[in-house]
Amino acid sequence: MNPSPFLHPFARVARESFVKIVRGEGACVFDERGKRYVDGMASLWYMNVGHGRAEVIDAVTRQLRELAAYHCYEPFTNEPAERLASALVEIAPMERPRVFLTSGGSESVDAAIKIARLAHRLAGRPDKQLIVTRRQAYHGVTYGGLSAQGLPLNQEGFGALVPGFVNLPQHDLEALDGLFAERGHEVAAVLTEPLQGAGGVHPPAPGYLEHVRRLCDRAGAYLILDEVICGFGRLGSWFGAERFGVRPDLVTFAKGVSSGYVPLGGVYVGRTICELLEMDPQFVLRHGHTYSGHPTACAAGLACLEITRKDDLLDRALAVGQRLGEGLRSLEKDGAIAAARGDGAIWAAELPDGRDPVQVRDALLARGVITRAVSPTAIAFCPPLVIADGEIDEILEALAATLR
Repeated sequence: MNPSPFLHPFARVARESFVKIVRGEGACVFDERGKRYVDGMASLWYMNVGHGRAEVIDAVTRQLRELAAYHCYEPFTNEPAERLASALVEIAPMERPRVFLTSGGSESVDAAIKIARLAHRLAGRPDKQLIVTRRQAYHGVTYGGLSAQGLPLNQEGFGALVPGFVNLPQHDLEALDGLFAERGHEVAAVLTEPLQGAGGVHPPAPGYLEHVRRLCDRAGAYLILDEVICGFGRLGSWFGAERFGVRPDLVTFAKGVSSGYVPLGGVYVGRTICELLEMDPQFVLRHGHTYSGHPTACAAGLACLEITRKDDLLDRALAVGQRLGEGLRSLEKDGAIAAARGDGAIWAAELPDGRDPVQVRDALLARGVITRAVSPTAIAFCPPLVIADGEIDEILEALAATLR
């Protein structure tokens, strides 16, 4: 048997056997043999509204029949893109932003970095080009986000990275203060996830984000919040910025905006930056993607926003997180796991010494539960926000049985 012609992402290249998922319903998916799995990762952190939602499918189908795709470069636009941008502004974690649309998180991060640097140039501060990030950060796989992230294994082998990035220890305010004291005049922006997801599920240390905001204000730098995972209800509020009480200048988003039904992402561009971009009526923003404002993707986004409101998924995220977190802390108290950490409906189990997270992931898969190894020592849980209490209990019971 030879590997499939499909070269899989983030997978062993020589692997020959994969679990073929053929159907999804609510918080569960099914493989080609009919086996049911509780989707403890919402696919890849994104299926907030659940699998198989007729509302999204119908909205996408209607849009495909009317206008499947058309670009939004000048002088064109389309109704779903305009409606989605307006709907997103209504829930924005800052005042009167504009919305730049992409196809996913990596594109959104690169767009935010470019816009931050461009804004400083337009403001007469061309030397402010430095982007500050932190370890354990995941900011995507295009060269900008790859250069920004703090996961060295993901960077290995891809050659020279983009210059102009500094990666600091995870919650080290002293290191951050030192960098700003020495190079604050160079800093364009601090790029950070409110809660780090793919790097191991790490909530912010108390006061960390507020301190970053103060440093940015003093140095005239921008704060970019990478909300690709945290956004659209995952933490019990529309965005992590609200959850942790911090004001961003730019916000990247993707995943939950369309629950992955059609690839979609974007960047909130705050009012201060918008005013710089709008200052010259002849200025052209020479950045964009073929699918920026893709009408079918935007139709999916609008449907998911409506479901999130209708099903009270922000409140449901808190209930999911409470049940999941209490269950994991109970396992920690019993000594089955080394630690539980998380916030809202994103959690991780730190495994005891000697337990391989990939092996634990595979053992859980055999028991009908999907999770993800997110570090050499931890597995993550980020289920659809529509998950039932009984399905959360299935996850916890499978984890307990696996570790026994």
